[in-house]
This record gives sequence, C-alpha cells and structure tokens, in this order.
Amino acid sequence: MKIGLVSDIHGNRVALETVLDAMPPVDGLVCAGDVVGYNPWPGECVAELRERAVPTVMGNHDAAVEGSAFRFNRMAQAGVEHAREQLSDDQRAWLADLPLERREYDGRLKVVHGHPDDPDRYTRYTRPHEFSARLLGDEDVLVLGHTHVQHVERYADGIVVNPGSVGQPRDGDPRAAYAVVDLDALTVETHRVEYDIDAVRKAVAEAGLPDRIGSRLARGQ
Repeated sequence: MKIGLVSDIHGNRVALETVLDAMPPVDGLVCAGDVVGYNPWPGECVAELRERAVPTVMGNHDAAVEGSAFRFNRMAQAGVEHAREQLSDDQRAWLADLPLERREYDGRLKVVHGHPDDPDRYTRYTRPHEFSARLLGDEDVLVLGHTHVQHVERYADGIVVNPGSVGQPRDGDPRAAYAVVDLDALTVETHRVEYDIDAVRKAVAEAGLPDRIGSRLARGQ
C-alpha cells in the first residue's frame, strides 16, 4: 500500500496542483498541516483537500486563522490575515476542527505537524539533525512537517519522515516537495517537482501580500 505525503502547502495552489499531477499512483494521501498561510490561495487549497477527503492535521498557521497565540513575524501574519479574509465560514470551520494528530491505516501511520508529544514544540527537536527514534511511538511511520525541510530517517522501530513543503520549501531547493511511503515494504521515496514560481510571485503581488513571500520561493528559503 502506497500513501502520498504532503505538508506545508501554505496556500500555494500552483504548487499543490503540480504535486498532485506529478505524484505516482497511490492508495491514499495524508497532509501534515499548514494548508494555509503565506500564499494567495488558502480557499482553493482547503477545497482541494476537502474534495479529496485527505486526512489532515492542524498546523500552526491553520490554528492562527481562528486566533491561536502562536507568534508570527510580519510576513507570516500577513498570510494569516489574508486567509481569514479569503476563507469561507465553512472552510474556517473545517480548519478549526482539524485534529493535532491522526492515526491512519490501522495505526501504522501517525501524522502530526510538529513534535508528536507537544504541538508547541514545533521546530526544536524536529529539525533533521534532531530526528531520533524517541519521536516514534507504536506506529511504523511518523509523518511530520513544519520545518519545510525534506528528510527521512529509518530506525529499528520505524521511520520518521518530513515530506518537505509543497508551497514554501526552505531547504535550498525551490521545487515543491512531497513523499510516498510504501507501508508494505516500509520504504519512503522523496520527490521534488518544478512548478511555475513566477506565476505565484505575480499573484502574491496582486494580492497585496509582502514581496518577500514570493521572492523567497525562487531561493527555496
């Protein structure tokens, strides 16, 4: 059984559509949060996941739409405010109802956004060089996001994988990131795909969002 893994879409409809078109045949799809934020199309990205009934967890940008206390810089806050303006009431309710974790496929796949034990410990302990077997519970595969850095580590007890960011990679590679896990073979393939970054940058400017949101996409930062 092959499952597609996506995370940190951040309102980037162009990147999301490209990833979904490029993804090889899979038996299911999960999302490790931050569907919205930064980029101009939060509603379209929410609609795409809902239409496909993708099991999704709540990221910190998703939570911020309804006023969480997570601290953001001015650029990130602009994306949150844009999402509040663009999302329908129904879409906002969907975001607000997202769980902090999901267990799928008979519990073999666990999905969180940041640290599996504490959603406020997002970045610390979940950077690639801080991955460890201690992150794993009784699941075979732990999927997490938030850092926007694609990385996989295999341990005796299972696999920890960050599929990277669909909509705003920060690992020096501007291509949209995703991964595919084979639950039968317990293997993970990471993937990158080029998309029309210039179209996103133009849309960022037209939406009145901070220019840096668009300019950093081309650098993968």
